[in-house]
Amino acid sequence: MNPAYAKGIVLLASVVFTILSCAGKYRIYGIPVEKRRIGAVEVVLLLLCGAGLFWIPWSWLFLKRFAFADYPAHPSALMAGAMLYGWGLWLLHRTHRNLGKHWSPSLELKEDHRLVTEGAYQRIRHPMYLSLFIFAGGQALALPNYVAGPASLVSMIVFVAFRVPAEERMMIEEFGDEYEAYRNRTNRLIPGLW
Repeated sequence: MNPAYAKGIVLLASVVFTILSCAGKYRIYGIPVEKRRIGAVEVVLLLLCGAGLFWIPWSWLFLKRFAFADYPAHPSALMAGAMLYGWGLWLLHRTHRNLGKHWSPSLELKEDHRLVTEGAYQRIRHPMYLSLFIFAGGQALALPNYVAGPASLVSMIVFVAFRVPAEERMMIEEFGDEYEAYRNRTNRLIPGLW
């Protein structure tokens, strides 16, 4: 299969992801932050996430880095990857809409922050991280390279392993019993499982 198809799908997904993220940042521009938890671990996690989702795939796309690890793209993997990309982007868009002005790329609470428990947040506490996992799965399938393809999955595993506990501690401190009740009726990432 022509590798240009894989490159086109990866590029399109990355561009749409960037547009969604920029739209989310635009919506929160100027809203005062009440509490911020950005330490060294948070900065490293954000950089790792950026590397896995963008820098490594874009290095493969434009700089021909990691060419030593290329393999022929398979049509079924490419189709499955494109479908996962689409599902992940749809869920990312939905979570941004549900959070509205309460969204933030880092651990922070906005002025007049409220606990969002509707929409995508009704059954799972971290649907945005689920959307990133789904997007990363799409990348692993659509990007025919043994290094750049799974880079986002690896970065997301590390990101979620550190970010979710820190975020949940912050939410318990801020919302107390309300968040505990929410935790008791929802799962972290996968409805009905975990």
